[in-house]
Amino acid sequence: MIKIEDIVRPNILNLQPYSSAREEYTGKEGVFLDANENPYGELNRYPDPYQKALKQKIAALKNVDSKNIFVGNGSDEIIDLTYRIFCNPGVDKALTFTPTYGMYEVSAGIHNIALLKITLADTFQIDLEQLKPLLKENRVKLIFICSPNNPTGNLMNNSDIEFILKNFNGIVFIDEAYIDFAKEESLIRLISQYNNLIVSQTFSKAWGLAAARVGLAFANEEIIALFNKVKPPYNVSQLNQNAALNALNKPQIYKENIKTILKEKERLLAALTQIKRIKKIYPSDANFLLLEVENADFIYNELVAQQIIIRNRNKQVDNCIRVTIGTPEENNKLIMALKNLR
Repeated sequence: MIKIEDIVRPNILNLQPYSSAREEYTGKEGVFLDANENPYGELNRYPDPYQKALKQKIAALKNVDSKNIFVGNGSDEIIDLTYRIFCNPGVDKALTFTPTYGMYEVSAGIHNIALLKITLADTFQIDLEQLKPLLKENRVKLIFICSPNNPTGNLMNNSDIEFILKNFNGIVFIDEAYIDFAKEESLIRLISQYNNLIVSQTFSKAWGLAAARVGLAFANEEIIALFNKVKPPYNVSQLNQNAALNALNKPQIYKENIKTILKEKERLLAALTQIKRIKKIYPSDANFLLLEVENADFIYNELVAQQIIIRNRNKQVDNCIRVTIGTPEENNKLIMALKNLR
């Protein structure tokens, strides 16, 4: 166990958080003349700043206490707040493993934090030998691990993650945006064991709510309290809270959609192995495939010309494209287009 307050920015420890009107009075009935709201309209009242109803649903689903949950305006807000809480601009450092999700680097740049990058091994797993010397560097405050990783699609070895948790005196941030598509269970189960662990998830992928921007963080109460201290007063709108609640009330749709996506993934895999321009299909625990192809730029442009939009990851992984699993009809169009490339 590490002492969390020792790695928090001093100004954050001393920060007096803003107290909103909906914090000071939490009742649902009354004549509300406290928040300078318009008394007319369907969405005229500020939302619950702590999303209590949503957290109760998530707590039951994930088998955690609601005090261990933070709800953010997408996972990107959670990444941003993590930098704000733990890293002193121009002084502290963070670390990640590449290729990976680009917002770790963008947020580091916004906050003037040096981001150290260790290239993943050939199997896209963490190279512990490269990492070990950096675990004791006292200015490294955060380690970001995307698992399943984007754009490679693979889960990171749990044994490597636990080694880092045991041997690093900073915060380990596990980004599980795609965990619902994986066979292994979430690392949320470890938050009671490691007080330096943050696990983030999202409603954007498996729950089909990318437009709603609802992200989740799971951690010990001390870290969640810091998130609540630093976040904007009403960081998740009532519209977005309702969208997440409605999805949680229809778990069968969520389960059926995952089942369909994984079935389509297997069908797409089988079809893509027959296409000569595709040199390699990397193992995936997510709802997308990373493909090594003959000429990534050419194939990307040819598909875009047919209004089939994929991601060109050539700059991250040599001659690779990333393909999201779509509907059966969308996948058929992709297969035919790739087969018919000139």
